[in-house]
Amino acid sequence: MNMLTKFWNDEAGFVVSSELVLIGTILVLGVVVGLATVRDQVVQELGDLALAISNINQSYSFSGVTGHTSSTAGSVFADLTDFCDTTADASGSEPECINVQIPAVAGG
Repeated sequence: MNMLTKFWNDEAGFVVSSELVLIGTILVLGVVVGLATVRDQVVQELGDLALAISNINQSYSFSGVTGHTSSTAGSVFADLTDFCDTTADASGSEPECINVQIPAVAGG
């Protein structure tokens, strides 16, 4: 019975355990917020990359070539803008054609 009383009254590990729980909780909350920020920035950068690639003009043309005994016809391709293509990307705005939205769920 004496050992049970000593065990019950011993509080040496209580402070360390509560501190570890508090530190662990703060770390987990910080990691969740940090990962959400990283996700948003990665989506933004990928949208900027897509916008940069979409602004590359892929038009080409070449005229026909005629030799002594043969000839080839010329060709042309005109790159048209897509429905998402724009020429400006405002700072702090969402990337073109990419929306990261989570719909609200009713709490009832």
